Amino acid sequence: MRCLIIDANGNGLDLALRIQADGHQVKLFIRQTEKNKHIGRGLIDIPDDYRPWMRWSNLVILTDNTYYMRDVDAHRRDGGLVIGATQVTAEWELDREVGQKVLRDHGIEVPPYKIFNDYDKAIAHVRKHDKRFVSKPSGDADKSLSYVAQSPADMVYMLERWKKMSKLKGEFILQEFISGCEMAVGGYFGPAGFQDAWCENFEFKKLMNNEMGPATGEQGTVLRFVKKSKLADQMLKPLAEELAKAGHTGYIDVNCIIDDAGQAWPLEFTTRYGWPTTNIQEALHNGDHAEWLMNLAEGEKDQPWMMNTVAIGVVLSIPDYPYSHMTRKEVVGVPVYGMKQDLLEHIHPCEMMMGEAPIQSSKGIFSIPHMVTAGDYVLVMTANGGSVQEARETVYRRLNRLTVPNSPQWRTDIGRRLAKQLPSIQALGYATGMTYSIMPTSSAA
Repeated sequence: MRCLIIDANGNGLDLALRIQADGHQVKLFIRQTEKNKHIGRGLIDIPDDYRPWMRWSNLVILTDNTYYMRDVDAHRRDGGLVIGATQVTAEWELDREVGQKVLRDHGIEVPPYKIFNDYDKAIAHVRKHDKRFVSKPSGDADKSLSYVAQSPADMVYMLERWKKMSKLKGEFILQEFISGCEMAVGGYFGPAGFQDAWCENFEFKKLMNNEMGPATGEQGTVLRFVKKSKLADQMLKPLAEELAKAGHTGYIDVNCIIDDAGQAWPLEFTTRYGWPTTNIQEALHNGDHAEWLMNLAEGEKDQPWMMNTVAIGVVLSIPDYPYSHMTRKEVVGVPVYGMKQDLLEHIHPCEMMMGEAPIQSSKGIFSIPHMVTAGDYVLVMTANGGSVQEARETVYRRLNRLTVPNSPQWRTDIGRRLAKQLPSIQALGYATGMTYSIMPTSSAA
């Protein structure tokens, strides 16, 4: 098979390498920026332009939904097979007002919110209602503009701060804060509808343990695939007809808050591959990494997932992540030692490339070809288990086998909060059958 992966933000290296390892021809087009330009070099074929390769390909895979959408939709209309959002379903994620309307139109209640493009009006709104709010940007905006207020006062402070810093680049919303457990559910959709496998997942978004520090997108996730999901019944199944009408193929996810009364409140769509969610899903994947995507695009419903097994992924980064683009600290060419054969299937390269590194041998120290960093978001380590705790223990043993000279960093608490949250939401009918801790685990890595 000939696969073209169109990778706007440099996220698709792991998927490309796994498809290549399955014996397929792969072209990984990465939008060239200062941040992305080293990713994958020496590991896979990276063309300068995706367009000449669209007709060459049997399957086009989009890793994102913000760039090249018009060309890909045209390719789809011409009969090309595509895994990825359409321009229509991309807007469900990128324009929060559109996404909220889609949910409401299908009978799904959403949290109260208001859209703003003026900080003064947003400040007045918070002062008037005197409630906790959550601020979220629309579109592919600066993630630092996402903020969960602890009080009306600190929300006003943040809005005033962003105003002084001229941070406003487009619309944003203020959504009423809802207390509860954050949980998401996703599924893969094609012409035959949803696969019979729902990905229930729990994200850990801040840089530091206990949700401290800056928002980074995601530092780790706990997930599993199940055949029955109360959250999927509420959030995804009602959208099947609309997804078919829009021509969507591939992954879609809805992130929610489940309140203490058992009401699930949808917060936002992801109408594309999620990162590192996709890397972690690969830990539960059986079989060929491209064939099943081709089958999905052609309208078949076979699914490759290991069911009812917990998978955990943890992001390994290096300083000055997540601010290297601002500090300009050199993050390219740092060797990652310890990538032994028995670890490779659990290591998901993100911003990596083939370079050179000093290696100790019986004859001395020599520089040889070696995997090195191509950025500060280096890799995702994964592990599976019958329980969250079993997977946690294994993934951290594996991470500790790696050595990175430039002070590697990762959160050490991925999954831990589920010890308290799982019993609470399971009493309300969510994530049933998922276990935090069962039997003592072995010491094998």
